[in-house]
Amino acid sequence: MPATFRLLATLVLSTSALSVLASEPARPPIVVFLADDLGWAECSPYGGGLPTPNMARLAADGMTFTHAFVASPTCAPSRGALLTGLAPARNGAMLNHSRPRAGLKTWPDYFHDLGYEVVAIGKTAHYRQVTTYGFDYATHYKYHEDDCLEAALDWLSRRRSETSDRPLCLLVGTNWSHVPWPEAEGPPVRSLPPHLVDTPATRRAWRRYATAVARADRGLGLVYDAARKFLGPDVFFLFSADHGAQFPFAKWNLYDVGIRAPMIVAWPGRIAPGSTSDAFVSWLDVLPTCLEAAGGATPEGIDGRSFLDVALGRTAALRERIFTTHSGDGDMNRYPIRSVRDRRWKYIRNLDPGAEHHTHVDRANPDDGRSYWDSWVEAAKTDPVAAAVVDRYLHRPAEELYDLKADPWELTNLADDPARAETLAKLRGELDAWMKAQGDEGLATERALPKP
Repeated sequence: MPATFRLLATLVLSTSALSVLASEPARPPIVVFLADDLGWAECSPYGGGLPTPNMARLAADGMTFTHAFVASPTCAPSRGALLTGLAPARNGAMLNHSRPRAGLKTWPDYFHDLGYEVVAIGKTAHYRQVTTYGFDYATHYKYHEDDCLEAALDWLSRRRSETSDRPLCLLVGTNWSHVPWPEAEGPPVRSLPPHLVDTPATRRAWRRYATAVARADRGLGLVYDAARKFLGPDVFFLFSADHGAQFPFAKWNLYDVGIRAPMIVAWPGRIAPGSTSDAFVSWLDVLPTCLEAAGGATPEGIDGRSFLDVALGRTAALRERIFTTHSGDGDMNRYPIRSVRDRRWKYIRNLDPGAEHHTHVDRANPDDGRSYWDSWVEAAKTDPVAAAVVDRYLHRPAEELYDLKADPWELTNLADDPARAETLAKLRGELDAWMKAQGDEGLATERALPKP
């Protein structure tokens, strides 16, 4: 081949290669901000009474999901599901403080496959477990290491000034609004959620919780602003929380105040500002959604589904049902539960109804967020309403059924109502089928779980 022809061929091939590279879409920065023990109903984008201006600002820039749910209302199982796309029974992290089985492909693995630098700052996985996931960099994962937000901002600013040839996937987690709540109390409480006993001590606890929520909201605002400043206008930004607050019937429970989470997603020029979706989405779906936003695909064999088409306004629905589980923390908060929820009905199965229900709410140190519980017990001595709430907290029937349309706070159990027998049987069968598919044998599975 003549030298001139070889040179021409090389130029053509080089130009072609450059053209292909140029035609490939740039992978956008992915930023996920996670709050801790934060109820969805309290937040201002959902009509709640606690001021959360940064959540409201994010909602104005993107899409608010009104029906987002976690896989389990406890830190480690919830985060394990997020980072694997697998429900707790399938990934092995059913008990709190446990972690998914070794050998599973996890969040960093999937994003490494797409060429991303993958970083975790703050509480993202369950504390120190984050060091076992394969993140390129992980820091500030100790309990209430609350300077994590400043650390994230500092890391972003330094990364910007350094050379990085990889797109960034950044997870930032705050420990707020996990207990212990700040001593400073928020504004006066107009009304408490109806599932709580209204005592002065409960109101003081709620005001302390409000201060913790404000700190989580502040952190969200700091990270959101830094992401746009240092990573540019094409950031895909997702905010959510791992489960409900540490109040009775919320964290460690499968009522909506325990499993329903705030979730807001913004992506300038792609997600309509100020939009809302009532599609059922799960924390199982966050991984495949972020992967698709990054140009990847939903991994085969996981439980999660991408809701990117919902966020982009291409479709309105994703799931028909939400299934959730709770196991416990070894000997603490141990009360195994399973549930299924559709648009109207919630079915809950308590696997060990003969046992009393206890959690940190009634058994932990008063400084750890339960300072109001004693006031409930005292009120129950003379107030039949308080007595009924305390009894409902401690004693659970084998089955619970709630009409969420008529009873959104799940206060009236209809499982024994003959008029609802057909609905009960239908949901019971759906839960049975899902548990079988998950390899979950109920109480037998629970008894075989090793202590974390």
